[in-house]
Amino acid sequence: MTEDLIVSEVRKIRDQLARQFNFNLKAIFADLRERQSSLGSRLVRRPKRAKAEQAAAPDRNSAALHPGR
Repeated sequence: MTEDLIVSEVRKIRDQLARQFNFNLKAIFADLRERQSSLGSRLVRRPKRAKAEQAAAPDRNSAALHPGR
């Protein structure tokens, strides 16, 4: 099996970040959030999708539609 160069590079960077922050996930994510906020308008944001319409509430007298229940 050949080694995937991209996967190897991602793992190398992940290990460097983990060591830099003493394997503290909260510190790693705080750093990532700070970096993300410094990019500002350079980030691509997907437009918010409209919420799906909720299905109508079932009729309370629907027992006739479901015999045997």
